[in-house]
Amino acid sequence: MRSEEIRKYFFEFFEKRGHKIIPSSSLIPEDDPSVLLTTAGMQQFKKYFTREKDPNIDFGTQRVASIQKCFRTTDIDEIGDERHLTFFEMLGNFSFGPIINDDPSDYGTGGYFKKSAIYWAYEFLKSLGINIDFVSVFRGEDKIPFDGESYNIWKELDFSDEKIKKFGKEDNFWGPTGDEGPCGPTTEIYADNIEIWNLVFNEYYQDKNKKLEKLKYPGVDTGMGFERLMKVLQKTSTIFETDLFEPLRTYVLNENPEINERDLRIILDHTRGSVFLIADGVRPSNLERGYILRRILRRLMLKLKIWGILDKKDLFIKGVIEKFSNIYNELGNYDKIKEVIDKEFKEFQRTLERGLREFNKKIKGNESEEELGEKLFLLYTSYGLPLDISKELLKNMNIEVSSTTLEVFDKLFKDHQKISKIQNK
Repeated sequence: MRSEEIRKYFFEFFEKRGHKIIPSSSLIPEDDPSVLLTTAGMQQFKKYFTREKDPNIDFGTQRVASIQKCFRTTDIDEIGDERHLTFFEMLGNFSFGPIINDDPSDYGTGGYFKKSAIYWAYEFLKSLGINIDFVSVFRGEDKIPFDGESYNIWKELDFSDEKIKKFGKEDNFWGPTGDEGPCGPTTEIYADNIEIWNLVFNEYYQDKNKKLEKLKYPGVDTGMGFERLMKVLQKTSTIFETDLFEPLRTYVLNENPEINERDLRIILDHTRGSVFLIADGVRPSNLERGYILRRILRRLMLKLKIWGILDKKDLFIKGVIEKFSNIYNELGNYDKIKEVIDKEFKEFQRTLERGLREFNKKIKGNESEEELGEKLFLLYTSYGLPLDISKELLKNMNIEVSSTTLEVFDKLFKDHQKISKIQNK
């Protein structure tokens, strides 16, 4: 099945079960200064979980479903491996308390909880022919009790003890997004050796002091990575071979079929991510979300230049828009998206070309950790070559930047800042 069919089927499945389909919110969170970007499907619904807003008034139901645009930066340095992404889509179904009827056969509009959420996730995957390897539940930790309810529900569905793993907070307790908010134990579903669906049961509220209190109205917040789901359904080697990366992947490989897998994945991820950020109003800068965009655009530019396809960037932008503009109207403004990318590339081009020349002159590959830190600092301060770009070039030489090298760089940078402040007084 193609991703377009799965989008339609997911919405139909949950609409039939009393859920209102809600469009994705922007990647720039509304009324949530605690986070720079939207990182989860539940973010636009935070105030419904806390009852600051009434879902029955706004949606006519306590049940909603969405496919949310998300952007996460925690693993940005890992982009290029088989599974990490900055931009991705999250399928989710949500229930806002109070719980009216937790019966999976109830297709009404009232709040539900663990039994309905688990049964429907199981039914949805089973209807697609996906075999579940195993599931996990929260074993209890830090005075938060074992989630025996979820465990027993999976037992009802004929899962053996061997197929129900028990993990601690690191794996099976989610949230909050930002400094405070709803959170709770999770049950996770694994297929083809990857976690594809995370069901969060928001039973608690964590305040800014990390104190947990029971929520008066518990809710359900589920998230299933679209790219991971499509990898399982389409039986691809990695997420990057799914149709969610077409026609972009084909366009890139047609221009240079010799690109190595790591750099290809970076190009695919960063092209998608930058197009979606720009479409939602983010602009390159040296601050906050603008810096995130600048960082991935410059890394993208480096990869396109290395592989001799920088002049094809407009085609690659179109590759993203062709796939998603029918789903996300904000992608319709190709000219504006292209203008932002052109401007950033033009401003960085001279710096990059000069920096690459000096990098090739100065870096031999046999430096000590301390010497490498000194050279990277010189490349940054004298030639404007960002540390991120130098690290990427070193990776191409199979050199990992050590913590010692980074410490040397950081110390020299701090000393440089102090001197600059004194001189500017």
